[in-house]
Amino acid sequence: GYSRRIYSCTDWIRRIDGRHFCENIKIISGKMTEKKVFGEMVPWGDPEWYQGNRSPFYDETHVKWRKRVREFVDEEITPYCGEWDESYNLPKEIYKKMYKAGLLPGLVGAHWDEKLSGLPEPEGGFDAFKELILYDELSRCGSGGIVWAMSAGLSIGLPPILLFGSKELKERVAKPCLRAEKSMCLAITEPWTGSDVANIRTTAKREGDYFIVNGAKKWITNGLWADFFTVAVRTGGPGAKGISMLLIERTRPGVSTRHIKCSGMWSSGTSYITFEDVKVPASNIIGVEGKGFQQIMYNFNHERWMLIVQANRMARVCLEDAFKYAMKRKTFGKELMKHQAIRMKFAEMGRLVESSHAWTEMITYQMKMMNKEEQNKKLGPAIALAKVHSTKILELCAREAAQVFGGASYVRGGVGERVERIYREVRGYAIPGGSEEILMDFAVRQAARKFKKASKM
Repeated sequence: GYSRRIYSCTDWIRRIDGRHFCENIKIISGKMTEKKVFGEMVPWGDPEWYQGNRSPFYDETHVKWRKRVREFVDEEITPYCGEWDESYNLPKEIYKKMYKAGLLPGLVGAHWDEKLSGLPEPEGGFDAFKELILYDELSRCGSGGIVWAMSAGLSIGLPPILLFGSKELKERVAKPCLRAEKSMCLAITEPWTGSDVANIRTTAKREGDYFIVNGAKKWITNGLWADFFTVAVRTGGPGAKGISMLLIERTRPGVSTRHIKCSGMWSSGTSYITFEDVKVPASNIIGVEGKGFQQIMYNFNHERWMLIVQANRMARVCLEDAFKYAMKRKTFGKELMKHQAIRMKFAEMGRLVESSHAWTEMITYQMKMMNKEEQNKKLGPAIALAKVHSTKILELCAREAAQVFGGASYVRGGVGERVERIYREVRGYAIPGGSEEILMDFAVRQAARKFKKASKM
C-alpha cells in the first residue's frame, strides 16, 4: 500500500492509519535529524537551510554552533554597533568576551589549534562550514567596520605565523592573540602598491643579527591598535623573489601609526604605518627569507572567501531591513509592499543573494574536502569571480534598500541606520582582497591557461 511516487533519498515514507507521511528530516553522514526553522523568517533574510529547507552541508553540530554564534552577536555586538561605529572604536573587552564564548579561534580558519588557543574544538570539530556560519552570523550586526575590527587582524595577520612561523613565534605571538591577550594585523599594502604586491618598496636590510626596516604601509586594518604587525618587506632584489615576511612589534623604536578616516568601516582601525630605521631581530623572519610572496598568496583565497561571506550577509541585511520596512510603511494609502515596483526590487535582491550564497556553499564544500595546496591550485578563479559576484550584489542591494527606505536611509541612526552604514561600506568590500577588475582578469587568464593545457592548443 505504499505510494508509487518517487521520493528523494532525504525523504522517509511511512504509512500510519492508512495515510502517507513524509517526515521532514535530513541525512548527514548517515545521521537523520529533524529540520527546524531558525530566525525571523524574513524572505531571503537568512540562508535556505535556516528556513526549514534541507541541505547536505550541515548537521546537528552546525545547528548548535549557529545558535551559539547568533546569541553572542545579538547580545554583545548588534545593540552597540551604532555607538562603536560613531566613536571609531570598540571596547577591547569584546575580544575577551568572544574568547570566553568559545568563538575567537575560529576567526583564523578551519584549523582549530587547541594547544595555542587553550580552547577545545566545538562539538563535531571545526570545519569550513562552521567558519562560514561564524562570519555569516557576525556580519548580521550590519557593520563591516565592527566585523573587521573583531576579525581582520587575526584572520589575515595570524595565518602566516601559524603556517610558516617558528615555534618561538607561535608561542610568543600566536598564543596570546588566540587568547585575546594581544592583537595583530597584516601590513602589505603601501601608498604606491595595492594589488601589485610584487612591487612593494618597504625595505629590510640585514645588519648582522638584525634587519633595519624603512618604509610605509597604508590602509592597514586594525593597525591603529595592533600589538604585532605581520609585514611584507623587501629583503632582496626586485620582484616577487625579493619579498620576505617579518614580524614587527609595535613597541620597537621607529614604529608609528596614525588613523586614516575612510568613507566606511569606521571602527576597523584603518591606519597608516611608518617604519623609520626599525631594528628587528633576524629571528622575527616568518618562514624562509625570500619566500614572502608565496606566503602572501597562500592565504589570499581564504581572505577573499571571508569577504564573500561577509558581503553576501550584508546584502541580506539590506534586504531584510528594507523588507520589514516595506511591510509597514504606507504611501498613497497602502503599504509599500503592495506597490509592484517595490516588489520587483525584492525579487531582484532575493534571486541574487540566494545565487551568491549557493555558490559560496559549493566553494566552501570544496574547501572542506581539499587540503590547502589543492585549494590554492584549483579554487582561485572560482573564488575570484564569486568575490566579484558578491560585492556587485551588495552594491545593488544597498542601493535598492536605500530606495525603499527613501530619506530614512540618508540619516545616520533611526530605522535606516544599517542600510545607510552598509551603503558607505560597499567599496570597502569591492576593493580590498583584489578589485573587481583585477579579479575578473585573473579568473579568465587562469581559465584560458587551464583550457589551453587541457586541450593542448
